[in-house]
Amino acid sequence: MIKDFFDQFPYILLGLEGLYLVGIIFLAAKIIMDTRNTSKTLAYLMLIIFLPVFGIIIYFVFGVNYRKNKFYTFKIERNEQVYNEISTYIRETHYKTLENHKGEIDNFLTTVNFLYKAGHSPLSEGNYAEILINGEGKFKKVFEVINRAVHHIHLEYYIYDNDDIGNRLADVLIKKASEGVKVRFLYDDMGSGKIGRTLLKRLKSGGVEISPVNKITFRLLANRVNYRDHRKIIIVDGEEVFTGGINVSDKYINPNSKQYWRDVHLYIKGEAAFYFQFLFFSNWIFATEKIPEISQLYFAHKNKEGGTSLIQTAASGPDTKPSIMLSTASAVLAAKKRIYIVTPYFIPVETVLNAIKQAAISGVDVRLMVPKSGDSIIVNAAAYSYYDELLESKVRVFFYKKGFLHAKTMIIDDNFSSVGTANMDVRSQELNFEVNALVFDRAINKTLEELFHQDMKDCEEIHLSTWRKRSKAKVFFEHLARLLSPLI
Repeated sequence: MIKDFFDQFPYILLGLEGLYLVGIIFLAAKIIMDTRNTSKTLAYLMLIIFLPVFGIIIYFVFGVNYRKNKFYTFKIERNEQVYNEISTYIRETHYKTLENHKGEIDNFLTTVNFLYKAGHSPLSEGNYAEILINGEGKFKKVFEVINRAVHHIHLEYYIYDNDDIGNRLADVLIKKASEGVKVRFLYDDMGSGKIGRTLLKRLKSGGVEISPVNKITFRLLANRVNYRDHRKIIIVDGEEVFTGGINVSDKYINPNSKQYWRDVHLYIKGEAAFYFQFLFFSNWIFATEKIPEISQLYFAHKNKEGGTSLIQTAASGPDTKPSIMLSTASAVLAAKKRIYIVTPYFIPVETVLNAIKQAAISGVDVRLMVPKSGDSIIVNAAAYSYYDELLESKVRVFFYKKGFLHAKTMIIDDNFSSVGTANMDVRSQELNFEVNALVFDRAINKTLEELFHQDMKDCEEIHLSTWRKRSKAKVFFEHLARLLSPLI
């Protein structure tokens, strides 16, 4: 019937084709003007040209740059409003720590100064830091700390599941709220799709203040799917913090019913909590569009025991500069002896990839540990496409085989460590809300080094000669996936 109509009125079909062509030209111009990343620009142009209509839909779902949207303009304005309340303390903390410990961070001074200038992130001293291994290590400590909260508990999670650990944590939060502790909980509406209305209702009726970040009405048509809140943060009484790769879900606790889950979290007590609190309040105001009364009790540092760790926070999101990406590249280029990287997804932006290759070629011992099999065929294939050039640059690559490797850690030389939420991929380093804790502490560095060597026993090292023997069809598929990597 439609064919007969256009056969009878061919000029209408010609008109529609002309309008479509004009639309494609204007959309291509918009992509070129709005998308700064060259590879991403080419990927979107390929999509709209070679996948008519469908490619346009993909671009408007995944590709529109919401950094320019008024939605994020509101957040940027509120970030500055929160910062102005605490700017004096941040400035004093940063410069005091620099004066007292400049020799300990000398090689990374450029990285430290960048994070302070780009995101107001101070370097803080006197922190206690502890590495928590896997979910079973994390949650034992989490319950211990939350149970002694007296003023407030702030949580911000990408994934919160309605399962055993999710309900156990909810019970404790409701109990603390009944005792008069202020409990606020932010969750990502995409990642926490399994939280369920029943659990949310139970938390709210129990006195917990809750809000999603980037609320999604129609999940399949979500226009902010790229800008996820991928952070995992707990802040207790303004002085104790948890962050890292472990979400609130039973699958992170071994043994579980599916597979062994290898992950790392970080517990911090001290002045470093100050900046995490700033990040939480910024996102809370963004999510709720309400400004709470922010008293000094939220930023009071009461840790008298002290510690030896210098800590600075690298945070990124659609409202900030790409601080994680640029600080990662800066730290890698500062390495003198070794760089050990652990990440579940390795689809790096060109800046970080080139820094890693440069370090390895210059003689630094660079090692990358990734899961042998990821949770996505396309993502796994895209990651595989990078290993040839890494191996050629003398980077040692290890495939973890015991289970799923989900940790996001990096150690450089003897005193720099990074533990956080950001994967080494485009989405984490350019699009999502992420946070990494940068720790200057030889003991923490040593713990992560020993953990890396222990995990190497469950790894298979790949070598350039054997890696290049893969079938041409497999290599072609991997490079095809890499072309799409800016979009996944």
